[in-house]
Amino acid sequence: MPIKGTARCGYVALVGAPNAGKSTLLNQLVGAKIAIVTPKVQTTRTRVTAIALEGESQIIFVDTPGIFKPARRLEQAMVDAAWSGAEDADRVALIVDAAKGITKDVERIIDRLEKSGRRAHVILNKVDIIKRDKLLALAQAFVERGIFDDIFMVSALTGDGVADLRVALAKEMPEGAWLYPEDQLAIAPMRQLAAEVTREKLFMRLNQELPYSLTVETESWEERKDGSVRIQQVIFVSRANHKPIVLGKNGQTIKQIGALARAELEEMLERRVHLFLFVKVREKWLDDPERYREMGLEFPKNAD
Repeated sequence: MPIKGTARCGYVALVGAPNAGKSTLLNQLVGAKIAIVTPKVQTTRTRVTAIALEGESQIIFVDTPGIFKPARRLEQAMVDAAWSGAEDADRVALIVDAAKGITKDVERIIDRLEKSGRRAHVILNKVDIIKRDKLLALAQAFVERGIFDDIFMVSALTGDGVADLRVALAKEMPEGAWLYPEDQLAIAPMRQLAAEVTREKLFMRLNQELPYSLTVETESWEERKDGSVRIQQVIFVSRANHKPIVLGKNGQTIKQIGALARAELEEMLERRVHLFLFVKVREKWLDDPERYREMGLEFPKNAD
C-alpha cells in the first residue's frame, strides 16, 4: 500500500462499439484474464469491474457492454449498463477499432457524450493492422470533435502502448485511499466469474450454431475438505431445440465445453475443480427480471 497522503484511486469506464477490443484491453491493463473474450460481438453483457495498480494509484476499470442501437430487451439492458458505468466513472475512455474508424455506433456514442457534456479520452485500438497515414487522419478527426482530452494508440492484442496508457490514467486518478486490497483483481463474486468462463467456452465452441439467447448460472459452489471445489452450473437456453445443440451427439459437445471451462477454472483458482454442467430450457428467460439480476443488469421495463 502507498504511504498515506500519496495514494490515488478512481474509476475509469471503458466504452465503445461492440467488438472494439474493450475486454482484451481490460485484461492487458490488469495483467490477468478478467473479462470474457471471443471473436463474436456483444459477448460482454454486464459491467465487468477490474483493478490495476500503477505506482501509488489504484485504477478501477469498468468494462462495459458494447454500445449499439438496441433492438431487444436484453440489448437495451446491456446498453443501459454501459451508460450507467460511464456516468459513474471519474474518467471515460472511448475504445475505437482503428481499422473500422468512426462507424455509426461510434458516432452515436460521441453524440451522447457531447449532449451530456462529458469529456473523454480516445483509445485507438488495433493500430498494428492500420497504415500510419490513415491512423493519423482518424486521430485528427477525433481532435476536431472538441470533447476528447487525449488520444492513445494501442494494440490490445500485442500489448503495445498499454503500459503508457495505464501510467497516464494513473496520474489522473483523484487523491484518496485505495478502496480494495492490493492483491484483488476483480470486483465480482467467484460464482459469477465462473459462469462467465463457461459462457465464453460455449460461445467459442458453438460458433454460429446457437443464437445469443443462452446464459449460464452457477447453481452451487461447494468447498471440499481436500481443498478442491465442486461447481454446479446450469446453461439456460430459450428453446427446446437448442438443448441438443449444446449437448451434442452422445453428449460430446457439452463434455468438451466442460473440459475447457474446468481447465481454465483450475488455473484461475489454483486448485482442483469438479465442474458439473446441466442444460435446461427456460423459454421466456429473456423476459424474466430475475435472470437479469443474476447477470447484474437492470430489467428494462419499457423495452420491446
